[in-house]
Amino acid sequence: MDLYLIHWPLGYQEGEEKFPKNAAGEVLVSDVDFVETYLGLEDLLKTSKVKSIGVSNFNSQQIDRILKEATVKPVVNQVECHPYLNQTKLIEFCRQKDIVVTAYSPLGSPDRPWAKPEDPSLLEEPKIKEIAKKYNKSSAQILIRFQVERGVAVIPKSVTKDRIASNINVFDFQLTPEDLVTISAFDRGHEGRIIHLGWNGPNVVDHKHYPFKTPF
Repeated sequence: MDLYLIHWPLGYQEGEEKFPKNAAGEVLVSDVDFVETYLGLEDLLKTSKVKSIGVSNFNSQQIDRILKEATVKPVVNQVECHPYLNQTKLIEFCRQKDIVVTAYSPLGSPDRPWAKPEDPSLLEEPKIKEIAKKYNKSSAQILIRFQVERGVAVIPKSVTKDRIASNINVFDFQLTPEDLVTISAFDRGHEGRIIHLGWNGPNVVDHKHYPFKTPF
């Protein structure tokens, strides 16, 4: 494998059930420390079956703990990142540590099952559409190019052939500094987060390793 990640700094309770829950419907979580899990990933490198290891959805403090206790630095931190949650501070922190940031949900996950009709849509933001029209591109291409300009790896999700081809076609233009300022201004901090796990109940949100309690 080219890259093996810890998907969250907290896990579900060990056992045969994929999503174990209590009688109240709350997800049951594990108390295993993520550093212990990461050290297990280091062992995989010795087998030569895994080339690189990293993390996902980790905050800066959690990454600092790994850097202090592990012998191999994570090469990647994969996080939710889009203009509503632009992650500028976390990106800068990771850059200083020579850790690549990968942006998931770069389009704001418009097809998420729990979206409400009144929720804002990045793809429909007038200023994003205005920038897209200027370059004869789609809103999605502008949002992907935004991450490219910031030096962030970006992984838009699509199962449609034409959209996959369109998502790749973002290297024949460049956003201006003014464009980047306009797009960055959509940031809402934690309020802009879409993948927050809050729907899993207080067992998750109150977990000692829940990553979204700190500023970044």
